[in-house]
Amino acid sequence: MIYKERPQNFNPEFDVVSCFVEHDGEILLLHRQDHKPEGDTWGVPAGKTNAGEKIIEAMIRELREETGLRLPSSRLSYFGKVFVKYPDYDFIYHIYHTKLNQRRKVAINHKEHKNFGWISPENALNKRLIQDLDACIKLFYEI
Repeated sequence: MIYKERPQNFNPEFDVVSCFVEHDGEILLLHRQDHKPEGDTWGVPAGKTNAGEKIIEAMIRELREETGLRLPSSRLSYFGKVFVKYPDYDFIYHIYHTKLNQRRKVAINHKEHKNFGWISPENALNKRLIQDLDACIKLFYEI
């Protein structure tokens, strides 16, 4: 479950960065490999920060590793963070956004993802999404 405000008894084990990569009203979704946690679901480029890594550095790294997109920090806008409580652990989820002027070639990491697609935020809500991504899409796009 996600919270806009830090809930009581919240003990984050790690930080996760994510990015809504947008072009022409559609966002980039990545289809997770079956063997990955929450396999066969769709998500945005995202991942855990490494020890000592700044949040923006982690976002740049995750975009490069998962999509092949190389974007400077000046192209990424920080939207904010939400607090995520799962039964077994808590974490902080940072949301970034970038708008591409042209659709770029996406080179997914096949160890993590089996496909990708561009889809409107509204239609993304009809996909089998990674846990709580629907709430983040609704929050960011005010759907």
